[in-house]
This record gives sequence, C-alpha cells and structure tokens, in this order.
Amino acid sequence: MMTHTPLNLSITALSKAYQAGEMTPRQLVDELLAAQAETDAAWITRLSAQQLEPYLARLDDVAPESLPLYGIPFAIKDNIDLAGVTTTAGCPEFAYTPSDDAFVVKQLIAAGAIPMGKTNLDQFATGLVGERALPVYGTPANAFDPAYVPGGSSSGSAVVTAQGQVSFALGTDTAGSGRVPACFNNLVGVKPTLGLLSGGGVVPACATLDTISIFALG
Repeated sequence: MMTHTPLNLSITALSKAYQAGEMTPRQLVDELLAAQAETDAAWITRLSAQQLEPYLARLDDVAPESLPLYGIPFAIKDNIDLAGVTTTAGCPEFAYTPSDDAFVVKQLIAAGAIPMGKTNLDQFATGLVGERALPVYGTPANAFDPAYVPGGSSSGSAVVTAQGQVSFALGTDTAGSGRVPACFNNLVGVKPTLGLLSGGGVVPACATLDTISIFALG
C-alpha cells in the first residue's frame, strides 16, 4: 500500500495554496509521483511524468483563480475514456485506446483538473465487493484495513481517493458501484441523477441505468 502523502489534497486546500503562491501544479505532481508505490493494485494505468506534461504545460500561464479545478489531481475508473490511454474495463482482451476523452473527463480537464491515471474495478463494472478484478490487475486494498474488501465496482477510484493519492475520482454507479466503495472507504460518494452527466465515452454495464459517480474526500 502506498505511504500516505502529507499533502492536504482537498480541493479547497489546494486552491488556496495555488492562489497564495505556496505551491504549483508541477510541484504537486512531482510529489505525488515520488510518493507512488512501485506496485499498487488500485491502479491499472498511472500516467508518467511525460504523459502528464501536456496537462501541466496548459496551466503554466493560467492564473489559478481563472479555472475552478486548476491543478486538482483526479483519477478515472478504467471503464471511462481518457484520450491516448488504454481503456480496459478490467479485461485485457477487451482493451482499446480511445482517441478522445469521455465527455465528463473533457469537462474536468477544461476546468483545470489533472488526470493522474486509470483505476481498477470489478471487471466490466459488475460487482459490489471489489474482488472481481482479474489476477493480472490484483485486488485493491481497503484504505483502512486490507483484511476487508474495498467495495465495488469502483474499488480503485475509492481507494486512491481515500489514501490521499488524488483529490477526487470518477467511478460509475449502476446499482451501487459508486456508493458502496465510498462507504467502505469513508468517502463522500455521489450518484448523480440518471442522465444529468453524459455517459459518452463510458463502457456500459447497463446503458439505461449507468451514471458516472464521484468520490471525494469528506
């Protein structure tokens, strides 16, 4: 399990630090990358410094107060597309590399947020315990006690948020996949009203019921 970073990654705290000139997005990302464990089953793909550079370069000449999510690091459940990064839905044989971001991801990046990578999940987002990930990816450890299940299907997104690796994360929720892991990892988990957020760029579990869910530090 990753050693907890001492940084306060709440959106409010980071925004205040940026606006006060106490930190820059580059400094934050450098610290987050340095704190990463070599192996962490909560992630399927973590972006490298090189992959993160375009997102950081965009913020270099932008005032922190001009973007609502300026420099805020977030994670993406790996059934939601991030352009140029493989989407697996927890199944290597299914994997593809999208040319465009999912609609919600695109909006977050436009608002200044920084995608740190793609997180583990119950395969094809079907499961509530978080232990239906394939052995090739491993099972994310509950953020408080690895003896307990992390909750699913958005297990990785919940764990990396609870561990302080990101400020918030995207999951999906069809029948509890966002709320259950939030509960198990002591997070705020929101299931928006069906249809409020576009599902464009999301691998469906059940397209008529799926919503993109949000995990955040309380």
